[in-house]
Amino acid sequence: MATKHSADRNSKWNASDIGDQRGRTAVVTGANSGLGIATVDALARAGAHVVLAVRDPERGEAAARTVNGSVEVRRLDLADLASVREFAASWRGELDLLINNAGVMNIPEAGTKDGFEMQFGTNHLGHFALTNLLLPHLTDRVVTVSSGAHKMPGTPRIHFENLNLTGEYSPVVAYSQSKLANLLFTLELQSRLAAAGSSVRALAAHPGWAATGLQSRDASVLRRALMAVGNRFVAQDNKAGALPTLYAATQDLPGASYVGPDGFGEMRGAPTLVGRSAAASDPVSAVRLWAASEELTGVTFPRLESEQRQSGTPQTVSV
Repeated sequence: MATKHSADRNSKWNASDIGDQRGRTAVVTGANSGLGIATVDALARAGAHVVLAVRDPERGEAAARTVNGSVEVRRLDLADLASVREFAASWRGELDLLINNAGVMNIPEAGTKDGFEMQFGTNHLGHFALTNLLLPHLTDRVVTVSSGAHKMPGTPRIHFENLNLTGEYSPVVAYSQSKLANLLFTLELQSRLAAAGSSVRALAAHPGWAATGLQSRDASVLRRALMAVGNRFVAQDNKAGALPTLYAATQDLPGASYVGPDGFGEMRGAPTLVGRSAAASDPVSAVRLWAASEELTGVTFPRLESEQRQSGTPQTVSV
């Protein structure tokens, strides 16, 4: 249920403006800490039933116990496509909201269980597969968490000739590529949903600079030190950082909208619609990335209910 913000124009949107979410079910990936648990808590307090999709169920259960509302924990490892398929195959009934929140940032070079570069594989490919496999159940929207890093200096791009950055890995380049991929994914997903006549919307959000555990895993000791200082003196806390995601998840916004903080440099502040780079707005790259992602994951865009009614054919999902 999308709600329009009705507060005074001079007020700043916050979690109390979410609106009644009773009767809605949401899945939040990477939900046991940071932005994820803040998102879960806000939605649950507003009345939604929220599934914490986490790699470590024990940590997920500990996080769930801190939430005031209806929640459950299910295992999901986005760096393992078998786990993604298992999670999606176990879903029964409708799903109102999918929040693709989980991610890794600027980590040392590593690979997923399927052999993909870890940041691209987790931040983009895992969510790409999860979203397409769950789409037949979705009734409202998909929100994917990107980052201002998608337009960092150095002109981030999708390295189509070497998506795994084999032989040229850089933690920052890999992270920027994955966050650019999140936006191109949202762009093409919205295009496909609209073409299918679906009412489901795809949106994206970024938290600005939010103090979470994400920065502590940086491959660079120097960057870790700088980020620790920034976390203390510049960053928002995780609750403020989750507001753009919550705004995208609950307000009446057009498909493909991108939400971020309204402050200087989009580092902090209240949620608002923000711009993206030219590279993140390129429909040709979005289509090319989608095709590459289908080939890598073996997961394709499903036939949705509106298409079923028109064609009379059964709904299928390619895995």
